[in-house]
Amino acid sequence: MKVKKCLIAVMLCGVFLLIFGGCGRQRQADPEKIQVGVACYNQSDIFLGELVSCLKQQFEELEHSGVEITVMVRDAAGSQRAQDDQVQELIDMNCNVLCVNLVDRADPSEIIDLARENDVPIIFFNREPVAEDMMQWEKLYYVGAKAQQSGEMQGELAAEAIAKDGQADRNRDGKIQYVVLEGEPGHQDAIIRTESAADTLKSKGVVLEKLGSGIANWDRAQAQNRMQQLIGQYPNQIEMVLANNDAMALGAIDAYEKLNYTEAALPVFFGIDGTQAGLEAVIDGKVAATVYNDKEGQARAIGKLAVAAVTGSGMEELEFENEKYIYLPYQKVTEENVREFLY
Repeated sequence: MKVKKCLIAVMLCGVFLLIFGGCGRQRQADPEKIQVGVACYNQSDIFLGELVSCLKQQFEELEHSGVEITVMVRDAAGSQRAQDDQVQELIDMNCNVLCVNLVDRADPSEIIDLARENDVPIIFFNREPVAEDMMQWEKLYYVGAKAQQSGEMQGELAAEAIAKDGQADRNRDGKIQYVVLEGEPGHQDAIIRTESAADTLKSKGVVLEKLGSGIANWDRAQAQNRMQQLIGQYPNQIEMVLANNDAMALGAIDAYEKLNYTEAALPVFFGIDGTQAGLEAVIDGKVAATVYNDKEGQARAIGKLAVAAVTGSGMEELEFENEKYIYLPYQKVTEENVREFLY
């Protein structure tokens, strides 16, 4: 009889081990403790650095609501392989939600597979994955802004500035000769911003002549180098510079300053993002206008979504498009309203 009882006990233990072992990958959400893993493509990107700072501040504010939140940030420094490894590390450190700013927006599959296998929701931000990848799993979300809107606003701001400034068309040929400083080659936001800005200018009746363009990877120093090359090709012909972000607009200005151009000989510069340096350049009159990318609003949305994804409470308070996307609107920034955006 004792042997039979022992056998039954062993069998029951085995059943329990199988049950709990099979559930080993299912993480039990603790509504009182949230561990957030933030994976960034490259924190040397000025706008991204400011956005991550806002995100950290948002999680600190959310802690006051009684939820313990730990935030771990990793920087992939432009390497998708490094980011894949960092996501694995964050999951191994028991992060129960991931905020991912992809290095390569077209290559998220390994990260998605890792998260799905471990039942860890992902909030992609700032760099939007392609729609097909967002459909791979129901716990994938995106928070950001619509690139087309930023390009359209940049074009509208440029058209308004040209209409006000009788000296914009310096050579009086009835056209605005311009160059574009673009972000990464093939990057969706760079392509859309470039095309929609030019299309909007044309729709406003501005006759354009594109002299050239340069890829500067969102970077100020690279933009300075590319701009110096363009100035060498078109020394006194460039009347307008459209930059895909503020850092590159500032790099273009650096190039002209290094070459000792007088203020009267400078083209008009336009950026996008509304970084601290970009806003200050608008105040100083160096950048004619920029388009504000609402990092504070995005940080609030990411923070609330992260808590809701872990606790299962609060999703109904968030405004989604197609149940997965949260977009924050851009805003135009000119010398008239720029101080409203400084902090």
